[in-house]
Amino acid sequence: MSFQVKSIAKDLPDLPDQPKHVQWPTQSWPKGSAASLVTDVAEDLFNLTPAQGVTYALVIIKNGELVYENYDAGANPFYLQYSWSMAKSVTHALFGILAGQERVNIYEPAPVAEWQNDERAEITIDQLLRMSSGLKFNEDYVDGGQSDVIPMLQFDGRHDTGKFAADMPLSYSPGTHWSYSSGTTNILCRILKDIVGGGASGMLQFMNDELFEPIGMRTATPKFDTSGTFIGSSFLFATPQDFARFGLLYLRGGEWDGREIISRQWVDYARSPTYKDDQYCYGAQWWMDAKDTRRFYCGGYDGQRILCVPDKDMIVVRCGRTPEDQAPYIWGKVNELVDLF
Repeated sequence: MSFQVKSIAKDLPDLPDQPKHVQWPTQSWPKGSAASLVTDVAEDLFNLTPAQGVTYALVIIKNGELVYENYDAGANPFYLQYSWSMAKSVTHALFGILAGQERVNIYEPAPVAEWQNDERAEITIDQLLRMSSGLKFNEDYVDGGQSDVIPMLQFDGRHDTGKFAADMPLSYSPGTHWSYSSGTTNILCRILKDIVGGGASGMLQFMNDELFEPIGMRTATPKFDTSGTFIGSSFLFATPQDFARFGLLYLRGGEWDGREIISRQWVDYARSPTYKDDQYCYGAQWWMDAKDTRRFYCGGYDGQRILCVPDKDMIVVRCGRTPEDQAPYIWGKVNELVDLF
């Protein structure tokens, strides 16, 4: 893959290789054990108060092995979980595959028909990936009167989510302002559909052939809108073990069992900060822990997370339903789990 990524931080931590004695989990996860080490803290994540919500699943991968797995509230290892915005990170991977095939240049203006005759024509795919396009979009999941997400996913925009977002005006000059936007990701997904061709069926075939099947994500179930666009802002269903496989792909620098799915440069691009403050750190369709930017993760509404910890060769997958104001407790406990190793 010859595509070169420009925007990579220079001080990123190394990514661990798959231990030579550990098989890749394409068919099934090799098993280890850490139950005696983590049980007390892990149980705290399941014994939540009603205000804190519920944890459906917790999976821990250490050194490429499944060392802890537990479920609650009717969930089990075969129960498909919501991704919510963890799907954005899958969108990042799909663009990485196209970039490696030299089918897209992220530093060129985004091919969006609605923008060709105005100042939005300067927006690049890179700026869309980094949430710095400057487009207006109100990322509110509660107030239907103020939100742009709710009408995009459930009402006026539900048949063509990419067009709904692409019709938004500029609030800032492209590349000058960071603003988290699910609409931005659905514009990217419409671009993906146009490049791959074949509508929803073509896109699904591409996702299966180039990403899901090679890494063993056999339960991955993306949702498409009426126009055939993958709703990559929000809707990919999979088992927690399969979400962990996706995390392992990035923790291993894009390689899977001797095959390069995405380049290591593309993985580093995802975890190179675009925006950072005391609470948030964002790269390109991936988050980093603002207090420890070595840790990077896919994050979703209601407390979904695939956390990658390179220095400990760990992945923690948590699926559940927790209000945003209660999330600090959840992530504090997840960090406690990591620190036990």
